[in-house]
Amino acid sequence: MLGLVENHSLPHSAPRTAAFFDLDKTVIAKSSTLTFSKSFYQGGLINRRAVLRTAYTQFVFLVGGADHDQMERMRTYLSDLCRGWNVQQVKELVAETLHDLIDPIIYDEAASLIEEHHTAGRDVVIVSTSGAEVVEPIGELLGADRVVATRMVVGDDGCFTGEVEYYAYGPTKAEAVKELARTEGYDLARCYAYSDSATDLPMLSAVGNPYAVNPDRALRREALAREWPILDFHRPVRLKQRLPNLGAPSRPALVAAAAVGAAAATAGLVWYASRRRALASAR
Repeated sequence: MLGLVENHSLPHSAPRTAAFFDLDKTVIAKSSTLTFSKSFYQGGLINRRAVLRTAYTQFVFLVGGADHDQMERMRTYLSDLCRGWNVQQVKELVAETLHDLIDPIIYDEAASLIEEHHTAGRDVVIVSTSGAEVVEPIGELLGADRVVATRMVVGDDGCFTGEVEYYAYGPTKAEAVKELARTEGYDLARCYAYSDSATDLPMLSAVGNPYAVNPDRALRREALAREWPILDFHRPVRLKQRLPNLGAPSRPALVAAAAVGAAAATAGLVWYASRRRALASAR
């Protein structure tokens, strides 16, 4: 199971092309799995200690990216953290705050690229290690045609078991891209891919037009060695301002598409620090 979600279907015509985008630090300025801790804290799902830990993880991610070992530790931590959470509650919390938290951190440059690829007749596919229940509504906001993302197991009681059903990471991303090419008729030699991380080298290598976006040190070295273009995205902009013709998804669509990728999310060190100052002032 690839964890694929189609936002809308397009007629088949061969050969077709697509643009594959990593999400975190490529399309949005932060980690999508670490952006919702304020919502989860206010909803009673996590405590202050979890907020601080995820804030630190976000800080490390933003400063230097995450290598393979860090990603594995993050996966274990997120799985343990969300075990036992009620899925419906998580969906509702994410749906209520998605626009406020995600819309302001979308890169203007990425939004322009998405628009250009659609104008050129290419499908846009988000390929992210983050949870499908978070990536799917973000994909809808962006007007993406498909989403590949990590999926967690949900038990008969409607709660997360903490087990990972499908992990969209590293070589698995490349496998998903190749499977989509097979089923959708994409000509990978004419397709595009964008990522910030060396862990996505297999996906970037699978297409004829790879781009390194805000690359970590390892990916920058590889991009220079392979003569891949390097892009610098640094202007977050509200999507409604950048792409006014893209309609926002309905609330039912959002509620139906939000959950575990945000399981360990964070509003960041700034929010946590301001929260502590506010509490201290109130005493």
